[in-house]
Amino acid sequence: MQNLDFGQFNSPPSPLRHIDPRVKILTVVVLSILIFPATPGVIVMISLFMGLVILISRVRMQDLGRALQPIAVFAVLLFLMHLFFTEGRDIFSIPLLPVHITYEGLENGFFVVWQFAALVTAAALLTITTPPSALVAALEKLLRPLKMMRVPTQDLAVMVSMALRFVPTFSEEYNRMKTARLARGEDLRGKGLFRKVKTAISIVVPLILSAFRRADDLAAAMEARGYARGPRTTLRELRMTGRDFAALAVTASFAGLTIMIRCRDF
Repeated sequence: MQNLDFGQFNSPPSPLRHIDPRVKILTVVVLSILIFPATPGVIVMISLFMGLVILISRVRMQDLGRALQPIAVFAVLLFLMHLFFTEGRDIFSIPLLPVHITYEGLENGFFVVWQFAALVTAAALLTITTPPSALVAALEKLLRPLKMMRVPTQDLAVMVSMALRFVPTFSEEYNRMKTARLARGEDLRGKGLFRKVKTAISIVVPLILSAFRRADDLAAAMEARGYARGPRTTLRELRMTGRDFAALAVTASFAGLTIMIRCRDF
């Protein structure tokens, strides 16, 4: 199996891969709701549940780690922000600097990083184990009630699918630009904040221009193929089976148990 980037479908045969995408999307939504107000007991429950899902998906941990690698910097920044700027009981302070590391900052830092990692992991598992076409069809079905408010649900589903599809593309483009600059002898590991910002801008600006070019090419390709707004049919209609209802029941049971644990902790 190839290495995975976030947003890229490349899943080995597994029970999770064949679950109806609507069930998987609803499970991610339920997990997102449960993650934010999580208590210590809920954190343990959600972590065990997600570990079981990863095991069922048969996605290798190194591939999942590669898919989550781009968010590592943001996770570290979130942890440091809470560690250094949360008031509470001091663990120790840095001399000559108004920085205090507190027990509350350490606790909040770990909790926020766990929240961030859990949300991104759930989204990564969804995109890794679900083909883009099935994801679009599922989003369209789930958003169908919004049609009563004249919301173009099909167009929204296509937009989400395109956004997810181009995440690995932009990642590849970034790596290509970085490799090209290194081949020219540029030092992309310069020391100092100013040097790092300058290096980042030198890569981000061409990346944004490349994104606009790809958007123009995509619009031209869609027009050439006769894409238009309005009702469309799909090659394969989504149909719920007994396996999908069982997975939905497991999600509902897990959500109910988690809510009970949270109420007990309070």
